[in-house]
Amino acid sequence: MNRREFLLASAAAAGLSGCASLSSKPEGGRILYGACRPFGDTKLMKSIGYDFFECNASSTFIPTKGGDDWKRQKEMLLSLPLPLRSSNGFIPGTFRLTGPKADFAPALDYAETILRRAEEIGTKTIVFGSGGARNVPGDFTAKDRKLQPNLEEGTAQYTEFCRQLCRRVSDLKTVSIVIEPLRPNESNIINYVWQGVQICDDVKSPRLQMLADIFHMMMGRETADSIRLAGCMLKHCHIASYGTRQFPGSDPATVARLRPYFAALKDIGYTGGVSCECGWGAKGDLAKNLEIALKTMKGLEA
Repeated sequence: MNRREFLLASAAAAGLSGCASLSSKPEGGRILYGACRPFGDTKLMKSIGYDFFECNASSTFIPTKGGDDWKRQKEMLLSLPLPLRSSNGFIPGTFRLTGPKADFAPALDYAETILRRAEEIGTKTIVFGSGGARNVPGDFTAKDRKLQPNLEEGTAQYTEFCRQLCRRVSDLKTVSIVIEPLRPNESNIINYVWQGVQICDDVKSPRLQMLADIFHMMMGRETADSIRLAGCMLKHCHIASYGTRQFPGSDPATVARLRPYFAALKDIGYTGGVSCECGWGAKGDLAKNLEIALKTMKGLEA
């Protein structure tokens, strides 16, 4: 057994132990489909058949603004034709979660406000990608690797931040933080789903679970088996076409690359959200391309 196989096996064991403490009851009875689009597109998306939309957490939950502003924003969000099931862009790069200048306190306050407001409107998942905030800076040095990022210590810092945040919101019931692995050219830690599973197993909180970004998985050469080992920890997915990062179905030649990942979702009985995080082509083609994307994703379930 090589090192990667050993780590995968360890992660699989971690996933099983984590699932023992989480409910595996389906949220619905099928995969739910959404897209990362602004508020104004929700009427169009609903008419096409989408189940939800996703957008930026900072601009949606306005964590730097007070209760009156949030009350107005909340009323607007609840009046939209589609629910905001998930939200991305959790912690901006202005916060520092790793390295010698890491400062958890302001980031914890900011993140807690988002999570509490998300629970108020029924948002299920807050996507924790936040590469700018989590990437380990180059001046974070290990004794044996002078002037190089200490990725092991940086991962430990990220894990500790997750642990502290989950403790602060342990009273919440429905919203989850979902770790988003990012391909290696976008983040220098947590590049693979199995790495995120290990962090979830370490933290052991129902508030911290997993996202699988199929685009990042394809580009990072991570197989669909990582979805299977995540199992019931997997609560949300992102999707885009291989290479181009355009909407699913934009290049019919690449659709087959997505099929193994949907087969894995079927194997684990996945009934969470799959959200298009991608380019949509020319503005005038949005309606047509939203239709193509939805048809393509539903076709991959077959």
